[in-house]
Amino acid sequence: MPLKSKKPDTPSQRGVVLIDRSSLWKGRPLKKLTHGIAKTGGRNNLGRITSRGRGPGHKQLYRVIDFKRRKLDVGATVERIEFDPNRTTFIALLHYDDGEYSYILAPSGLKPGDRVLASEQADIKPGNALPLRQIPMGTLIHNIEFKPGAGGKIARAAGSYAQLSGKISDYALLKLRSGEVRYVSLKCMATVGTLSNGDHQNIVYGKAGRRRWMGWRPVVRGVAMNPIDHPHGGGEGKTAAGRHPVTPWGKPTKGYRTRKNKRTTKHIVKRRYMK
Repeated sequence: MPLKSKKPDTPSQRGVVLIDRSSLWKGRPLKKLTHGIAKTGGRNNLGRITSRGRGPGHKQLYRVIDFKRRKLDVGATVERIEFDPNRTTFIALLHYDDGEYSYILAPSGLKPGDRVLASEQADIKPGNALPLRQIPMGTLIHNIEFKPGAGGKIARAAGSYAQLSGKISDYALLKLRSGEVRYVSLKCMATVGTLSNGDHQNIVYGKAGRRRWMGWRPVVRGVAMNPIDHPHGGGEGKTAAGRHPVTPWGKPTKGYRTRKNKRTTKHIVKRRYMK
């Protein structure tokens, strides 16, 4: 999608760069594929803040997305491409030949009227879903499952994709955007193509209020706090307390690895941190 900028008629419009969504569906989403979503404000069921810097944001409807693509061998027509406030990529409304409707993540280049299919014999074109064993090597794919039947987990954000680099025994070798190379079972489903709205990374919001609409509250720097509130706080003048960056609870940040899933470490061929 092309980008659009605004004339600085007001201070809040100066420097704003947004996505031009004029070609998307302008009506409401399909009602039976939506439900309300409760905002937590970053609080858990005890009312305590567990995720700082979160606010209520604008009221939203959640669109139910078909991440599994297990409606096999039934063709579908793309009714329309829609904006989804719950994710960065766009979504596509499918009308199956048996009358059923569903939403999927819209790959780049998918247009209203196109035909898509989830099948082992599907063509290799954007929007079609196949098991990894049926996809040729070198193909760019998205919405990839970790476990067969569990639904897509890998490459679901705007403009993201993974490349099918090889097939070894019962596993496919995937190269991810982060640089990580890992094994995934050949039984897992994946969708062909790269995801839409690749220009999302170029958005310039222009004012704090637009981020508040999205549910993000201001974040106070640790060096601006008192020593009792943050390890970086206090000191005469501007100082980081002479230590490496940490969280308010003393845990290292900026590159600190938090992955603890040793069970699937054997499936990672190359970590994303390796040069």
